[in-house]
Amino acid sequence: MIDSPAAGKGRARARDPRYQLWRGRKDRVARWVITGGGLAVFASMVAILLYLAWETAPLFSGADEDTVTLESGPDWRAADTRLLVLDERGQAGLRVGVGGAATFFSLPGFERLGRTPLASDAGRATAAAEDLESPGTFAVAFADGRAVVARYRFMMDFSDGVEAARSVGRLEFPHGEAPLALAPGAVTALAARDHPDGLLLAALSGGDLHIHQQSLQQNFLTGESQVESTTASVELPFEATTLALDGQRRWAYVGDSNGGIHRFSLPGLEESGVIRPGTRAITAMRMLLGGTSLLAGDAGGVIRQAFPVRENDTGPARLTVVREFAAHDNAIIDIHPEYRRRGFLSLDAGGELGVHYTTSDRTLMRRPLVEATPAVLALTPRADGVFSLGANGVARWTTLDNPHPEVSMGTLWSETWYENYPGPRHTWQSSAATNDFEPKFSLVPLVFGTLKAAIYAMLFAVPLALLGAAYTAVFMAPALRRRIKPMIEIMAALPTVILGFLAGLWLAPWLEAHLAGVFALAVVLPTGVLALAWGWHRAGLRRRLALPLGWEPLVLLPVLLVLGALALWLADPLQNLFFGGDLRTWLTLEGGVSYDQRNALVVGIAMGFAVVPTIFSIAEDALFAVPRSLSDGSLALGATRWQTLVKVVLPTASPGIFSGLMIGFGRAVGETMIVLMATGNTPITDWNLFEGMRTLAANIAVEMPESAVHSTHYRILFLSALVLFVFTFIVNTGAELVRQRLRARYSSL
Repeated sequence: MIDSPAAGKGRARARDPRYQLWRGRKDRVARWVITGGGLAVFASMVAILLYLAWETAPLFSGADEDTVTLESGPDWRAADTRLLVLDERGQAGLRVGVGGAATFFSLPGFERLGRTPLASDAGRATAAAEDLESPGTFAVAFADGRAVVARYRFMMDFSDGVEAARSVGRLEFPHGEAPLALAPGAVTALAARDHPDGLLLAALSGGDLHIHQQSLQQNFLTGESQVESTTASVELPFEATTLALDGQRRWAYVGDSNGGIHRFSLPGLEESGVIRPGTRAITAMRMLLGGTSLLAGDAGGVIRQAFPVRENDTGPARLTVVREFAAHDNAIIDIHPEYRRRGFLSLDAGGELGVHYTTSDRTLMRRPLVEATPAVLALTPRADGVFSLGANGVARWTTLDNPHPEVSMGTLWSETWYENYPGPRHTWQSSAATNDFEPKFSLVPLVFGTLKAAIYAMLFAVPLALLGAAYTAVFMAPALRRRIKPMIEIMAALPTVILGFLAGLWLAPWLEAHLAGVFALAVVLPTGVLALAWGWHRAGLRRRLALPLGWEPLVLLPVLLVLGALALWLADPLQNLFFGGDLRTWLTLEGGVSYDQRNALVVGIAMGFAVVPTIFSIAEDALFAVPRSLSDGSLALGATRWQTLVKVVLPTASPGIFSGLMIGFGRAVGETMIVLMATGNTPITDWNLFEGMRTLAANIAVEMPESAVHSTHYRILFLSALVLFVFTFIVNTGAELVRQRLRARYSSL
């Protein structure tokens, strides 16, 4: 055999050293590019993971503090101070002393900025209280049983220039400068609530509980307003130690020397219950922000949170201890709630400061602060600074770094008992319209919603995609397959925002109006198809051979359209016969199943259509790639085409089919726009097909633009992304391991 000139030329070129060198360089460049691309993908994944973890890590850090001793202390003692408050920046403060005067001062130099006597003829000031719900409002009680209500304001003074700006205070008397008669003798404990509709003062004096209430009454004929005052008192059959008023001005709480907390209704002062969470005397008691939760510290150093809990819709609300914080070593002498969060500071008789947060049930810090007691504390409204003064006159300034106290593993993943809830539960509610709102950051409803949406989408998509792929790859005529397969695959190019738009604005209302027809469709379609299959099987061989093999869908398609029309036509008669004319109303009233227009059924159908092309394409390619020799050998041994599919083709193609299922599941888990537009985005944990849900991806898309950078809400959204990232990584890794096992098992076929 004589070689052609072209072949000889090719061999000669292949033996050329320069050609071999050039080809080797191309191979090395290609290997470097491919390796670099793979490493870049891996590095990108690691970088994303590390960035998400970096943004999330501060959520789980505790409180940090930096305490400095001020060079010069004030010219007043802690024991002679009844009230001490600070401004927003910690540059100025207000002190009310036993002499009954309110003095503004600067920090850290304690320069006097102004002094206002509150009641010069009332004697010594015996008690004072600040109203956390009315910023700046406080009350001072005196030895003669009278009280004065005032309001402070801190402002910036720019008279000496911007760089020399300083904080100055101003005092107002919203209810007049004249003292109000509160009790017949010296007041030992005081609580105050100021509201646009009136004023409420409560005091302990001589073993009695006294209240003074002012309400603003308006004459609806003349429009004139008149202040009406009422007083009431009750003798207490126990030794009272401390006092608090709830924010709604409905209850007065009194602590006793035996560890009991008594609740009195207002304004009648009728005792409506007592709880005894401990046996040690209640030594400090304050209301938390919002005026619902009561914080009670006792002589044993234990602090408990309690609030009214209603066991059912009609039963009375009973004061219930919800959580208990780690005990101090000494008796609690002071509790300072934060002005803007559900946190608080505690001080015990040994001078130890504690920083706590109620919702997360965390004690974030405990540090010795003062050497001697009694001591006085003041907290800035931002809760980032604490001024303390011990009995020895040593003044200190403590800078607090406590940005995310409301987050813990318990609040994220366990049931948490929130205010005004009958019991612990999983709740996501990141914002509200009022400052008294308690943020709820449980990720369980979001993870549950993600799984719920993905599972319902897969229940809709998997049967259609796999059965369609099996028929297309094994039974369909090649000419028809060349047309059908690209039509289904091109569905993947349809933007999901269009699917979400159609699902929210067309599919959801249509399903609501034709709910009975949808259920009838689920019964009529399978029944009709089985009947057609039986009839086709019973037909003569000549009639069956009249239709070429693999072209059966041309007969089935019009039958499906007729069956669908029949199911919708039967909807109204079936509703009138079995469901009183309206299936949705029957489900709500008789079945106890609530129905939302945008629900899991809508999401499952819409997201299913988005997932079907992916699963179909991968599964069909895997089935079609099974060697023809395997199926032909099975048919030659007498197996039917269906037996060949089930026993030979499906096992051989199972690695590819499983990959398609996992990729489809991953897309369903990460889908955003369809869930965002086709469901109500309600973060609930309910498998109800007719209720909505909120997924991790949709929650990030909705709330990230509204979250403040580096806030707790902002970082928890990054934590949601991290959870989604880790979840998909675990699922994909597990799927790859299963696929490798399947490939190894069926590779010998």
